[in-house]
Amino acid sequence: VQLVESGGGLVQPGGSLRLSCVPSEMVVTISTMRWWRQAPGKPRTMVAEIDGNFMTNYADFVNGRFTISRDNAKNTVYLQMNSLKPEDTAVYFCNMFLREIGIYRPKDYWGQGTLVTVSS
Repeated sequence: VQLVESGGGLVQPGGSLRLSCVPSEMVVTISTMRWWRQAPGKPRTMVAEIDGNFMTNYADFVNGRFTISRDNAKNTVYLQMNSLKPEDTAVYFCNMFLREIGIYRPKDYWGQGTLVTVSS
């Protein structure tokens, strides 16, 4: 199973983007879904997470600008990013704790990342 991200790109400061992430195959269950980001020369940092009960948690730097959501029917997680700043420039990674078909134990899966560039 691979996680397929989409929605990254170049946006001007103050603009918006919506990232999406979906597994490449059908899975049994997905519990927590997270978005992380990594800027050049910096460690990977969690941006937002949503659990199986739709409880959400955000990094302090989000400050109300981003919204994480999930569509369980589509096994998809989204990250709506508004009021983007140049410091939001990073590669954004999707992460899901899921159970594959035919596999007993769930485990963490990661996407390849999608680049978000905020620049005028």
